[in-house]
Amino acid sequence: MTPLHLGRPQPVPDRQSPRTDATLTIWAPGPLPEVRPGDDLAALLLTALDGGEPLRDGDVVVVTSKVVSKAEGRIVAAETREAAIQAETVRVVASIPHAHDDGATLIVENRLGMVCAAAGVDASNTEPGTVLLLPEDPDASARTLATTLRSATGAQIGVIVTDTLGRAWRNGQTDVAIGAAGVTVFAELAGTTDAQGRTLVATRPCLADEIAGAADLVKGKAGGRPFAIVRGMGHAVGALDLPGARSIVRSPETDMFRQGHREAYAEGYAAGLAARDDAGPTGADKEKE
Repeated sequence: MTPLHLGRPQPVPDRQSPRTDATLTIWAPGPLPEVRPGDDLAALLLTALDGGEPLRDGDVVVVTSKVVSKAEGRIVAAETREAAIQAETVRVVASIPHAHDDGATLIVENRLGMVCAAAGVDASNTEPGTVLLLPEDPDASARTLATTLRSATGAQIGVIVTDTLGRAWRNGQTDVAIGAAGVTVFAELAGTTDAQGRTLVATRPCLADEIAGAADLVKGKAGGRPFAIVRGMGHAVGALDLPGARSIVRSPETDMFRQGHREAYAEGYAAGLAARDDAGPTGADKEKE
């Protein structure tokens, strides 16, 4: 596959980031064979890269969660899909009725803290009669892959595990980071200044999500290329014990989309009824009596 080159006309100033290279190169090796439970993902990637461009210091390897789940054996029979969704669900955020049948799309918080449709249980690009769960611990999966690749290549490499999610406020989907190792997840720009000298207060780009979205431009969804190599983000690659992608998930206290509108209305209505009952009869009620 021809690499994708993304040029930036102006590098980020050194005081905001050590980056000096203003160009990103992204390519997806392969196609790869179908991944099976127990497969060595690092070996599959290195085989796909053999004879081509080797991994270098500062490269970020981006891999879709689907093949991570397959290699980890996170496959269940299709007839248990609803049970799998229920087992992966911590709470229902919103239930959206279908216009064409009696069913509904469930937006839930899963055990990883992610808010997504069907708890991330996936039936696409899998063997007939099966569905796929998300990795048990995507950050741990990323650390394992990064450790193996660093040992095999001698290069300091970061790893991001991705999944495709929708976003509140926006239509469509994009790939985001659900696991990360050896990568600075956020660029902490608060306290630095912009080009006009103004101090930035709350600017905190999520580098891991930006890398995940860029990598999907070359990976695609059905071409047998689950890996992408992102070169030019070496300033974001570091120690394997850096905070992982779990740190991207908002806490309940800062989650502005904690519930769907139907669920929020129902909860508020029930709370209002309970408060009325606790308060006892009003003056108007007593007059009616």
